[in-house]
Amino acid sequence: MSDPVIAGFDAGQTHTSCRLARRRADGGLIHLAEGCGPGVSHLAAPGGEERFSAALRLSLAAAIEQGGLQGTTPAAAGIGASGIEVGSRVQDRGHQLAASALDLPADRVLVSGDERTALRGAFGDRPGILVISGTGCIAVGRNAEGREHRCGGWGWLLDGGGSAMDIGRDGLMQSVRMADGREPETALRDALWRELAISSAQELKARVVQADFGAAGFAALAPCIDRLAAAGDPVAAAIIETSAAALVELVSGVAGTLALGAPAVAAVGGAITHLPVLRQRYRTGLATRLPDAVHVDPLGDACHGGLLMAESLLLPG
Repeated sequence: MSDPVIAGFDAGQTHTSCRLARRRADGGLIHLAEGCGPGVSHLAAPGGEERFSAALRLSLAAAIEQGGLQGTTPAAAGIGASGIEVGSRVQDRGHQLAASALDLPADRVLVSGDERTALRGAFGDRPGILVISGTGCIAVGRNAEGREHRCGGWGWLLDGGGSAMDIGRDGLMQSVRMADGREPETALRDALWRELAISSAQELKARVVQADFGAAGFAALAPCIDRLAAAGDPVAAAIIETSAAALVELVSGVAGTLALGAPAVAAVGGAITHLPVLRQRYRTGLATRLPDAVHVDPLGDACHGGLLMAESLLLPG
């Protein structure tokens, strides 16, 4: 009998990835294929349950097709999804929906927040802290006893400090203050308004309330602000410094709660990866706040974390 195939899912707001692997009897995983499907929204949002189920089915189908694995049914699945809070009714409902969508027994499915699968992928079973800075941001960690804690990640309307969204929003806030004469002009206003192809605060006000703007619209401006900070714009530099300090605060909050004195810390996400000034300021701030922290590269990604969770469901006991 061949070793079972398992599935790991990373279900984000823009797309869902499904990775298939074969579990070896002697330990370890052999990656077989990967497929992509649509994104998800919070299960409580209109159409949220339907989007979640469709994302799992379609990404699994794409992975099966990509790997030439027609007729294969995963033996277990680990799913990390945006908007799933550990210990909540939403998590319970996500578990029910996933088991149904994948046609698996309930005890062969594990559904969690995507930050938890990312943590598992980054560190396996070892202690450490993962900070994720992209459109949104969150930090999550685990100590040697297996206790986990998260800071941040409460949605862009409530808690965006350290994210690309926050950087972009703060830049636009300063741009209207400049336009009003409340703040001295710098290159920031013209640069951001060129990015949005607008020429007045009135146009900006109308643009940011459009349905297609939202968190992603603000986040798209973060690279421009990071470049301005690198060129010496004082307002852009202050915005990046504030965001970096917020990331340090997230990591420090996790480290303090879990009593991690010299934590291994990995940082992932589009903002921390692609905004060099933000990354530099974050590292400088962390060295001051947690001088014994050790920067490490993640062992794997969120899909890998999902696979490890799926594998645990097949272990005896």
